[in-house]
Amino acid sequence: MSQLVAQHYAHPTARRHLWAGMIMAVVALAFVAEQSAQWLGAHPMAAKGLQASLLAGLATGLGALPVLFLRRPSDRLMAPMLGLAGGMMLAASLFSLLVPAVQHVAASEAPWLLGLATGLAFLAGTRLMQQMDRRMPHAHVKTVEAGGALPNVALVVAAIALHNIPEGLAVGVSAAAGADHGMTLGIAIQNVPEGWIVASAMIVLGAAPLRAALIALGTGLVEPVGGLFGVIASTLAGSTLPLALAAAAGAMLWVVSHELIPASHKPGREAAGTLGLASGFAIMTVLAAVF
Repeated sequence: MSQLVAQHYAHPTARRHLWAGMIMAVVALAFVAEQSAQWLGAHPMAAKGLQASLLAGLATGLGALPVLFLRRPSDRLMAPMLGLAGGMMLAASLFSLLVPAVQHVAASEAPWLLGLATGLAFLAGTRLMQQMDRRMPHAHVKTVEAGGALPNVALVVAAIALHNIPEGLAVGVSAAAGADHGMTLGIAIQNVPEGWIVASAMIVLGAAPLRAALIALGTGLVEPVGGLFGVIASTLAGSTLPLALAAAAGAMLWVVSHELIPASHKPGREAAGTLGLASGFAIMTVLAAVF
């Protein structure tokens, strides 16, 4: 790209074309921004969904700040932290996604048909995450250790980004559907220790503390991308809203089962991981009751 720009500037006639292209790109971006603002203004719940997913993503960056002052969390602390995140995600998928989906199904004119479709949508959400996990090259951040062969930084970042998408999707769907029930706050809370873990893994892989914190923040900001898909799905769903809610719940359950529970229940740490899981579920139960 730099060579292309240099070639354009080497020829005065081509330089005008470059400037014209840049002006057109700026105008196009301004048009897209204006149309997006109008659409969000007409769909206040969609705007709320995007804001919720952005808040949850920023919490990851907040949790990464301790790496600027503290060392990597010990293995003894990692187990309950990962269990806490898993328990909160598990409860969020139940209280903020599956319960509202079931309520919509029960109030529909064809509960058996819509209920079957909702169950299939739940399985489709887990299947989608499984296929993404298989097809996208990545290394699991929870397996990064201070010694031995270390995975590539880009692969670890890809794994974090991949598994943050369903969080943003779930927050966007639930908030836009008016069924948040404390999910945004809960996901934000569990993203704080997750940000510390992610940034610590980046330091183990050789990143400087500030760069590690910025990488963790960047991976957290993937959540609004998932939130955008969730907002669109909930806005367009209409009577099929339970399908969107159930699919997001399935995606979150897959992450909990495939990633967080195994990572928090390593040999010798099962009790601490289970305590963290139960504590996270209890926190989300309180948030669901209050909100």
